[in-house]
Amino acid sequence: MEGNASAGKTIFTNGKGAAAPCMSCHGDKAQGNDDMGAPRLAGQGPAYIVKQLTDFKGDKRQPAGVGAVMPTFAKELSDQDMHDVAAYVNSLKDEELSDLKKLAASGTKVGEPYLGQVIAKFGVKDKVSACQSCHGYNGRGAAPVFPMIGRQKYVYLVNQLKNWRDGSRANDPVVNSVGIMRAVAQRLTDDDINNVAAFLSSADETTPGNHRVPTQD
Repeated sequence: MEGNASAGKTIFTNGKGAAAPCMSCHGDKAQGNDDMGAPRLAGQGPAYIVKQLTDFKGDKRQPAGVGAVMPTFAKELSDQDMHDVAAYVNSLKDEELSDLKKLAASGTKVGEPYLGQVIAKFGVKDKVSACQSCHGYNGRGAAPVFPMIGRQKYVYLVNQLKNWRDGSRANDPVVNSVGIMRAVAQRLTDDDINNVAAFLSSADETTPGNHRVPTQD
């Protein structure tokens, strides 16, 4: 099913039925919001966005906090609406990264990017594989299955890794009856999570020597 970005913009901006405008939490350019724990959607592959909305609608993903409204909102959307919204947010370009210094000053525990880089790029022997082994270089995404986690909002990354770890989120890809993200997150400490989120939230999206930014189409 093809998405219509123009129709998706209408829903993103104005909402539909009981669903509030997406921009009210995710920002006018789908850049995300650390204060609300809302993720960046801009540039995220359409297939991943559609899957998450479908999982919200089918109650396969039930977030806590501000995100708890998502299943209700998703139920207002048809399959075509989901594809339209996904097409629109994928067309947006966001450069508003998490301000780690501001977050730390406000009392949020912020990790060390240089330590997180080790996990993201190389993993930890006998503990976890590198994030980039699934999510691509610096977490820039490997559509259609693995989303962009590089340059994602810091608070969202931390929250989701903890949700994978405690099992409150369980809609990850499954291999040999094991949820990939749940298995990984269970081996991460709070410090590991903060560190890798600090690195990924501001990771360079291009490969050294190649400044072309891959798309998530």
